[in-house]
This record gives sequence, C-alpha cells and structure tokens, in this order.
Amino acid sequence: MEIDGRMVLDKVFTLLVILLALLAFTPILWILGSVFVNGVKAFTREGLSVLFKTPSSPLSSSLGGIGPALLGTLILIVLTTIIGLPVAFFTAVLATEYPHTLLARIVNVLVRSLLGLPTILVGMLVYTLIVIPMGRFSAIAGAIALAIILLPYTYTYVENALNTIPRDYREAAYSIGLTKAGALLRVFIGIARRGIVAGILVGLSRACGETAPLLFTIGGSSRIYFTGLDQPIDAIPLLVYRYALTPYENYHALAWCGALVLTLIYLAIFLTARIVVRGVEVD
Repeated sequence: MEIDGRMVLDKVFTLLVILLALLAFTPILWILGSVFVNGVKAFTREGLSVLFKTPSSPLSSSLGGIGPALLGTLILIVLTTIIGLPVAFFTAVLATEYPHTLLARIVNVLVRSLLGLPTILVGMLVYTLIVIPMGRFSAIAGAIALAIILLPYTYTYVENALNTIPRDYREAAYSIGLTKAGALLRVFIGIARRGIVAGILVGLSRACGETAPLLFTIGGSSRIYFTGLDQPIDAIPLLVYRYALTPYENYHALAWCGALVLTLIYLAIFLTARIVVRGVEVD
C-alpha cells in the first residue's frame, strides 16, 4: 500500500496545531484551576458569609469576608457603565454618522489610541485631575478611571455595529422624512442592538478586573462599607492585590476567595458577550 506523503504531512501538521493549542491553553487552565480550587477551599472554610463580612484581623482564626470589596466592585461596575456608556455610544455615533468631519476623525484616532495606553497611566491621570483636587480617594474617581478603560472597547463594537447596517435601511429611514437623530433612535439602534449590547459587555469585562487604576483612585477601605460617591471605597481586584502580598494565611485565603468571585463575575460577563456576539454573526 502506497503512502500518500501529502496526507501524512497534513496529519502531522494537524497534530502539531492541536499540541500547540493545548500548550497555549495550559497556563490559562492552570490559573483557572488554581483559582477555583483555592477559592472553593476558602468558601468551604467560612461559608457564604464570606461574601458579606468584613475582613478579620491578620492573626484571627476566622477569615471574615470580602463584603465591602464585593459591594464596591458592583458599585464601580454600575458607575462605570453610567459614565462610560453614553460617551462611548455618542462618540461612535459621531464617527459613523459624520465620518468625514474633522471632529469625527480626531475622536476616532484618540479613542482608538486608548487601546494601547497602559492602564496605570489612566490611574495616574485621574489621580492628578480628580483625586488631588478633591483631596481624597473616592468611588467616583475609580469609576471615571474604569470608564476611560471601557471607552475604546465599547466604542469599537458600537461603531462596527452601526457601520454594518445595510445601506437600504438607511435610505429607507431617510426617505420617510426621519432626521439623523430620529433614524438613529427609531431604526438604527434596533438593528444594531446586539452589537451595542456586546460592546457594553466587552468593555465591562475589560474594566472590571483592572487593578492598576484603582491603586491611585479609590483608596481601598476594606473594612468600611460604601458611604458615598465622594468617599474611599474598596474593590475585589485591589483587595486581591493587597492581601496576596501579606504574610498572613487568612488574608491569602481571602485573596483566593476574591479572585474566585472576580473570575465568576468576569466569566458571566464574557459568556454573555460571546452569546450576544454569536447572535450578531448569525443575524
């Protein structure tokens, strides 16, 4: 039986691709496995109360909890959406509906350039412009920093969604006398709604796990629950960073617990975004 060299080469190449793909995924699976194993151990030790309590003292036999950090993270997600979403949406509308204007071109370049900007520089910028004038760390400063990080990702998805609207729909909307604003609100948003939602979720998934900007903005009050937008607040990424560096075993357990909760939040947002994006591709 004659062996076809091309078939053998194809099989070898396929096997090589599979092995390299597994090699690439191994660190991710290792990290996720470590987070889940150690996080579940912390939950088993303390129970669901770990989600509501404040952290215990370093030498305590109990873990306490991540309550203030969890609440702070949820508040920051809401504030980031409120601040960043309108800016991202309307800049995307400017870029798609008025693409040949000088302002639209400038905005497009500036927003896309944020994709490559180190997030720690965003934190330093907000620290200089907001934290120092206010005289304190605050939840609003952290939300503004995360909104800047969210902006280019949401902008890109919304712009792409609006640009993929068929020309026939645009001409039909304008032919019945709708203004640009009317066509946008009554027709275009409805057609591009899945892409818009996907942009929101992708931007949030990118921003919710950031630690560097929070170092300069929110203060990290791990034992105090939310007291106001102009007051310091804690967040899970900052808690994980801070407690992982300590020499105390119970704080390490809390860090693993926080990492697990943050991973679950991120996966929920990411999977929702993927489902929405898949819906866009199918439609």
